[in-house]
Amino acid sequence: MARIKGALMTRKRRNKILRMAKGYYGSKSKLFKTAKQAVMKSGNYAYIGRKQRKRDFRRLWITRISAGCKANGMNYSTFMNGLKIAGVTLNRKMLSEIAIADPAAFTALTEQAKAALGK
Repeated sequence: MARIKGALMTRKRRNKILRMAKGYYGSKSKLFKTAKQAVMKSGNYAYIGRKQRKRDFRRLWITRISAGCKANGMNYSTFMNGLKIAGVTLNRKMLSEIAIADPAAFTALTEQAKAALGK
């Protein structure tokens, strides 16, 4: 019986890594060993970046809401507490969009939050 060699699968595996490393600087896109290291590292950065993007956007939304609240004589934490008591279940992304696009509606929300807090 003939012996099966792994050359075909090895070549396919290596070419896959080299395709992923296409566009990398210098030998990282040409040599398999350095390309593999670069691809692994970039995969880790991409994984971490997907988590960081969520954090960054939440921080941005909170900053925008806070700015809108300050314009209406309120701070962020009391505003969010007031909305919770009032039963308004808008998420931070939508609240920030309202604060930017429709200041009148955001003012109405702050008044609703103040009324719920009894201020």
